Amino acid sequence: MPTDFEKAITRNGKVVFSKLREAVSHVSPDTLATLLHYLQTRDIGVKSQYLGKLKDQLPKSTLDFLKAQSISWDVPFPPSENISFTFIDLFAGIGGMRLAFQQLGGRCVFSSEWDLQAQRTYMTNFGELPFGDITKVDSNFIPPHDVLVAGFPCQAFSIAGFKGGFEDTRGTLFFDVARIIAERKPKAFFLENVKGLVGHDKGKTLDVILRTLRDDLGYFVPDPKVMNAKDFGVPQNRERIFIVGFKNKKSAERFSYPKPLKTAKTIADIKEQDTVPVQYYLSQQYLSTLKAHRKRHSDKGNGFGYEIIDDQGIANAIVVGGMGRERNLLIDHRLTDFTPKTNIKGPVNRDGIRKMTPREWARLQGFPDKFLIEVSDAQAYKQFGNSVAVPAIRATAQNLVKTINR
Repeated sequence: MPTDFEKAITRNGKVVFSKLREAVSHVSPDTLATLLHYLQTRDIGVKSQYLGKLKDQLPKSTLDFLKAQSISWDVPFPPSENISFTFIDLFAGIGGMRLAFQQLGGRCVFSSEWDLQAQRTYMTNFGELPFGDITKVDSNFIPPHDVLVAGFPCQAFSIAGFKGGFEDTRGTLFFDVARIIAERKPKAFFLENVKGLVGHDKGKTLDVILRTLRDDLGYFVPDPKVMNAKDFGVPQNRERIFIVGFKNKKSAERFSYPKPLKTAKTIADIKEQDTVPVQYYLSQQYLSTLKAHRKRHSDKGNGFGYEIIDDQGIANAIVVGGMGRERNLLIDHRLTDFTPKTNIKGPVNRDGIRKMTPREWARLQGFPDKFLIEVSDAQAYKQFGNSVAVPAIRATAQNLVKTINR
């Protein structure tokens, strides 16, 4: 007879992810991450330590039941079924790079992200809870994979002399990328970072990274390329450096970065179709403050301040904090009820000036509308501002995947 637990998590003979997530909400994040990784990889014969670890964390009856059941992944982006390669997702954020590689037929076999709110968004959309701090994950725990994917943070490299390549990266998060490549030896990797990495410390930081990848790890790395999101189907001027590398020399020689698309999107393509709630409209007092602030900086010869983007224009790069939202204001005259819904100072402006919504930011990054946003607006802006432009990643990833599958 099925137990109450088994009845609670099944529907039509299948275990349902959302029900399982609720039923095991009492377990530790590490146990939940291990369980979901196991369930998402068991059907493709991934050699991992997930099952062995679960034997020490879950009752045998529970584990035996789950091992025998198929899973209904009631999430927007379930695991790919027709897979042609495997990959891991490091510094995963909310899954922008995973989304691109998964759309190309990849199966993610390991993910890691330390931010708890980003983990929540990731699990809501992919049905997998990323493991936490990558610095505490043993490389041997990570399953073998074809492609390592990482949008690693650009930490300042405090390096005296830049002598040792791999050793010079210790103390930075790039070191964890390097040690996993060294241990697991994937066919290829795809690293993403801010454009500023090119000139960081007069180019020495990038030099150490490339020397580590090429000389110490033995990978063939074509010259990195700065790519702009606006060239790949989203109306955002967002430049990022892409670094790809291959274990096989011929693969590196065959690879080429994608060329910009001929068609371009504008703000009109990503604007909300329905009337936007009043809370996204600026108060008259705040608008006056922004104008005064910009004038003060303008008088000093600075370019700081808010900016209104025309419907036929493209957005400035969305960023976290500071003037991130005020640099991408829109004109939208559809609002008719100007009664404030939040505690703002003064009346709502009558010029139709508003911030973009989190959904509009999601579209600027190329996330489909079915991508679920179940966090606060503050968290959503942070998460999309920290994420990647999915179409630019996908265009480059497509060339990489074709190369390693050839």
